Amino acid sequence: MHFFRKLGLTLLAAATFQTQAASVWKVSSGTNTLYIGGTIHLLTPQDYPLPKAYDKAYQACDSVVFETDMETLGNSAFIRKMQSELSYSDGTTIDQVISPDTYRSLKIYLNARQIPITAIQHLKPSALAISLSMIELKHLGFTSEGVDQFYAKKAQQDHKPKSWLEEPQAQVDMLSNLNDQDNNEVINYTLSDIKDMPNTMNELRKSWRKGDMKSMADIELKDFKQDYPEVYQSLLVERNNLWMPKIENMLKNDEVEFIMVGAMHLAGPDSLLTKLEAVGYQVSKL
Repeated sequence: MHFFRKLGLTLLAAATFQTQAASVWKVSSGTNTLYIGGTIHLLTPQDYPLPKAYDKAYQACDSVVFETDMETLGNSAFIRKMQSELSYSDGTTIDQVISPDTYRSLKIYLNARQIPITAIQHLKPSALAISLSMIELKHLGFTSEGVDQFYAKKAQQDHKPKSWLEEPQAQVDMLSNLNDQDNNEVINYTLSDIKDMPNTMNELRKSWRKGDMKSMADIELKDFKQDYPEVYQSLLVERNNLWMPKIENMLKNDEVEFIMVGAMHLAGPDSLLTKLEAVGYQVSKL
């Protein structure tokens, strides 16, 4: 289930790709400029150093803009609140909301990763799907911080102003709304997706490092849009539409911003890059 892997990242085991292209673009309106970069929320140690285009945009900007408030995401009180909202609080356990066959498949996977069922039994399906993806990514070597976390720390050290496009609670609400999906389908598709994850993640990393948004869309978005049109709308299209006025306002001032969003927000026909070009802004790969 592509959207759960994307969420688990923003959602990225193998070779290092040292190409100097990257998922970073310059957007211009007259003399006003900003940069926009696609982030991967989890990386391998081999992904560092990051492509030079990220640092070039960072050095050129006056402030950095993330999807959401990175400090709050790491705050223990917020994490507890999020865990509470995405877990059953009435004693319900996952075996009570999925079929026996799905539950057996879930236990087989967890046993293979030496994780007791008790560790995840109170999670709601959307949170469980993300947890399963994160377990597998770490198993594949994705143990390093992602692009956004790296630059959030760097901006903090450099005293560079930071802002964000949406509040952290909006992301929690989005995850809660995904629990309207069929529970068995959510877990079964996630378990199926995990089987091909070594291949898929390798291809995604190559596309991301090259800034090849067409390949990224082919890998992640085609089936997602077709199989889950409502989730595609809420996860990508609606959020991109909400962010567009904020980005356009940034292009009206003299400051230079470096916006960092999940790479999937920059891929496909409904991407921020496509929308910016459609209303007349000049967009070029850095």
